[in-house]
Amino acid sequence: MNLTPLQGVSSPALAERYRQGDARLRDLFGSHPSIAEDWRKRAQLLDRTEAGRIEKSELASVLRDYQARLVPSEAVDRSIEELARPGSLAVVGGQQAGLFGGALLIAYKAISVIQAARHAESLLGRKVVPVFWIAGEDHDFDEANHLYVANAEGKPRRVRLDRPDGARHSVSRTPLTEEQWTAAIEQLAETLPDSEFKPGLLDRLRGYSGDAPTLTLAFARLLSEWFGPEGLVLLDADDPKLRRLEAPMFRRLIEDNESLELALKQGEEKVGELGYSVQAPLAQSCANLFLHSEHGRLLLFREENGFADKKKLRAYSREELLALADRSPEALSNNALTRPMMQEYVLPVLATVLGPSEIAYWAGLGQAFGQFSLELPILVPRQSFTYLEPGIDKLLSKYEVTVTDIMSGGERLRDEWLQAQDKWRLEERFEEVRAGIAALYAPLLDTLAEIQPALGDLGGVNQGRLMEQIAYLEKRAADTVAKQHDVSLRQWDRMRESLWPLGKPQERTFGTLHFLNRFGPNWLKEWLNVPFDVTGGHRLADK
Repeated sequence: MNLTPLQGVSSPALAERYRQGDARLRDLFGSHPSIAEDWRKRAQLLDRTEAGRIEKSELASVLRDYQARLVPSEAVDRSIEELARPGSLAVVGGQQAGLFGGALLIAYKAISVIQAARHAESLLGRKVVPVFWIAGEDHDFDEANHLYVANAEGKPRRVRLDRPDGARHSVSRTPLTEEQWTAAIEQLAETLPDSEFKPGLLDRLRGYSGDAPTLTLAFARLLSEWFGPEGLVLLDADDPKLRRLEAPMFRRLIEDNESLELALKQGEEKVGELGYSVQAPLAQSCANLFLHSEHGRLLLFREENGFADKKKLRAYSREELLALADRSPEALSNNALTRPMMQEYVLPVLATVLGPSEIAYWAGLGQAFGQFSLELPILVPRQSFTYLEPGIDKLLSKYEVTVTDIMSGGERLRDEWLQAQDKWRLEERFEEVRAGIAALYAPLLDTLAEIQPALGDLGGVNQGRLMEQIAYLEKRAADTVAKQHDVSLRQWDRMRESLWPLGKPQERTFGTLHFLNRFGPNWLKEWLNVPFDVTGGHRLADK
């Protein structure tokens, strides 16, 4: 693929400055992926602190059990064996599950993890394992239960899997029925345009959902098909077997909860001192831990006598919560601010791949890591792309616009182009008519008001109705002009719907399935050979 840097694609300012190597932010994070020595120092630190993490053979056993539920892969089996060895290293990236693989950015993140692991291997001369951490503990089902694909007319359409009634449990604990999966796949089949790849794609989706799995498990099966051959290890943060290995870290998060909050506040202050706003502001007395209960996934807060959720549905003394962490750690889960520290306890994290928003909230975690005698891993910005679909380049040339033009103001440019086709100057002509009528009516309305105020009001109503008729005529005239340029307007819409669908970046809107249905499975594999940029950035890709 041909790659061209794209400027001006929206991204949190802090993440962009970090990506570019701002020295102040490099100090805040402690390292930068562009500095080879930082990778070596991080590897040496992990070698020295190996005893402070989960015992590797136990972790490998959990990972093998989870992999047994996915698409078989010898490459993944070898990766797990490598993780079990002393001195193993990993590059980690994660995301909440998404229906049928979710948005394209999830695939880009998995690819970034694989490529970053390869990059680290070349720097260190050691095996580095790519790991994808599925945030199955998240309970925002409505964020995970849909994806967008283009229909036969090229219009983005949402395909959705309905959320079961009841309390909001984690996505990995939300049961789904065979009927729900069948309905979602049928909706997808009706929406996707016919292609040579569509039947096989739908058959695989039916196979991965035939036993009515959770949304997380179906997602993991699809990712294991796509990236298992590259040795990408998948884990579910809400895997009860993994949770049982995490009990010691949950205990520490409970025991040191006050100092954790203080450290997080100090981190927020450091970010503020640099002139940036905090991405995920800390709530007062928040324990930064969730409890799984019959009421759903409940965020806990510290109270004078222990911990409770806001509605006081569940409450524990400190000793009771510690006992729960020891006895049933699967009843607990992390939030966005403590998940990075749990990840650090579970895996030998050489580097973690993050999106722009994630980098922004990790900026405040340095002090919290230090409070737990940890150091931030190297933060690698996720690779970000806009794919120039075949034919779009010709339309850009035809209308003399660039990809950036369409992304930043496509709708405005479309309207300006249409206005330029109006050789009759309709808008100007109708404005002249409105101004003329207003000028003619003004003295008449004054006279009518002198005769009787009510008569003046009636005259105003009469003028308003006349203006409405003129507006109606103007709209009909504009619609007629637009219809004369219907083909061109649809081409303008095609550019916007491909490059900036629904007013958002392509990778955040369209699902990976949108492209696999059009271009086949090899399309995704080609991204694995795209040149890796360790500092990320948004690039335009085309063949």
